[in-house]
Amino acid sequence: MLVNLFESYRSSPNYQNGEADKMLRKLFVKLTLLGMVTALVSSGLKSSASNPKLLASAQDPSTIVISDISNNPSKKIKRYQGFADYLAEQLSPLGVKQGDVEVAPNFESMANLLKSGEVDLYFDSPYPAMIISDMSGAKPILRRWKGGIGEYYTVIFTMKDRGIKSLEDLKGKKIGFDKLSSTSGYMLPTALLIESGFNPQEKKSDNSPVSADEVGYIFTDDDENTIQWVISGKVEAGAIDIGTFMRIPEASRQGMIVVAESEKVARHMVLARPDLKPEMLEAIKTIMLKMDKTPEGKEVLQGFEKTAKFDEFPPESSIKRMRELYELVQNR
Repeated sequence: MLVNLFESYRSSPNYQNGEADKMLRKLFVKLTLLGMVTALVSSGLKSSASNPKLLASAQDPSTIVISDISNNPSKKIKRYQGFADYLAEQLSPLGVKQGDVEVAPNFESMANLLKSGEVDLYFDSPYPAMIISDMSGAKPILRRWKGGIGEYYTVIFTMKDRGIKSLEDLKGKKIGFDKLSSTSGYMLPTALLIESGFNPQEKKSDNSPVSADEVGYIFTDDDENTIQWVISGKVEAGAIDIGTFMRIPEASRQGMIVVAESEKVARHMVLARPDLKPEMLEAIKTIMLKMDKTPEGKEVLQGFEKTAKFDEFPPESSIKRMRELYELVQNR
């Protein structure tokens, strides 16, 4: 399946040039590793394609299907269903009768669902949104203010008693990252380190040696794990988004210090499947842009992971910048 993924990505109009082969090979290796991890995490789950309760046909114009990637489908469906129902109701003049939620276990599955027309809209942060856009042809259409914020950034933090005051002090030490697919927990901090003149290198465990001229990083698989690993000393520092950092209890945060901050990027983005009809696309955008202007719309947004609103923040620029950072990280 990953071979097919590699070939479909190679044929993307964004990469119709010979110079992209090196980046494609590296993406293939990264996605292979990610697929292995995802398979282990989601081994107890049936894929959405084989579970009729999770499968909906967006090729049927009477259904609008929204989606995300998660290894906890039931939790994601619970958070998304109200929003799907609202969209369906608002789109009823165009013949839409119901809203469904599709949860994919990985990048490949999501890209296939968008290309096949089984999914209409996909929500994610800029880095995975870039990958999915390039793999499927899905188009970024709006910014989502997930958690009430339009932009966010990564902070690299440590404990005050570690003697680490700046990035320079991280040489020869280990930092905790979330996961390979994370915007704030991998792409932004890795790019920050590279642009600051450092040499970040992945390590397999907290016991792996780190040479004096590099900064080692370990994947924790969760922001909460990153925080705990920093506190316990399993890693000397951690990288998480600013919102998660500010939710750390004040008593614990007082013992921490932020040594660096990344650039700001869009908090979340909305991608539409490539063959969505223009009239449907415009209707969806109009509805979503007006949701925060009505009591009913605000209530639905609040239940949709505390979304404040959607706006016309230039999504194409966000994808372009994320691709620049991706190439920086991959070509180091």
